[in-house]
Amino acid sequence: MTIYAIPDIHGHAAMLDKALARIEADGATDADEVIFLGDYIDRGPDSRGVLDRLVAGREEGRNWTFLMGNHDRMMLNYLTDGTATDPAVKSAVPWTHDRFGGACFRSYGVEPSGRGRPKDLWEAFREAVPQAHQDFLTTLTYAEERDALLFVHAGIRPGLSLAEQSQDDLIWIRGAFLESREPHPWLVVHGHTALVAPRHFGNHIDLDGGTGMGRELFPAAFEGTECFLLTRTGRVRLEREPLGPQETPPWE
Repeated sequence: MTIYAIPDIHGHAAMLDKALARIEADGATDADEVIFLGDYIDRGPDSRGVLDRLVAGREEGRNWTFLMGNHDRMMLNYLTDGTATDPAVKSAVPWTHDRFGGACFRSYGVEPSGRGRPKDLWEAFREAVPQAHQDFLTTLTYAEERDALLFVHAGIRPGLSLAEQSQDDLIWIRGAFLESREPHPWLVVHGHTALVAPRHFGNHIDLDGGTGMGRELFPAAFEGTECFLLTRTGRVRLEREPLGPQETPPWE
């Protein structure tokens, strides 16, 4: 069985369509699984369209698995009770700000600025978001283990078992995880930290090539622990390229 992974989509529904078309062109069957790594919304122009496609795929019974991203959890928390901030955002910028959810609000026809009371904005957004989208967000998982692979949105806290990992780390972590050169119990497959292009660091694979910044969305195919990017011309093996001792980390 082939496992496909699609990293951060960030509101780019047209890019999602291209990624799914590449998976189909790769010869995917109903027995193959597609794992989405989270961050379906924000930044791009069509968060609503992305969730429409994902919800439709689930309703059609496709073998799709959906992980929670930090942007997805901020949207869920806001829909649930109006919570607009997350302690992991050190600047305390709320999700309603253009930096985070502004594009998402507008994809549902809601202008987040100049609406008066925060409660008015919350109520308008809750009314605009279909119940199917709200229900979808409540079903997202934080980690999926597949033999020697672990799929998460952001990464893991090195040295802890999967049961000991915090949900916050699984969707927010960077430094301690990205800087670790030690082997983990799995090859960790993630997104969250945007690079210029996906890269295999040896102990983890970052598939986020910066779609949220307008760059191409690359789905990946896994045969065991071998990773192949699905490009316009077909599969390209993602070779191991560990971080060099003197290399400036590409996420800085």
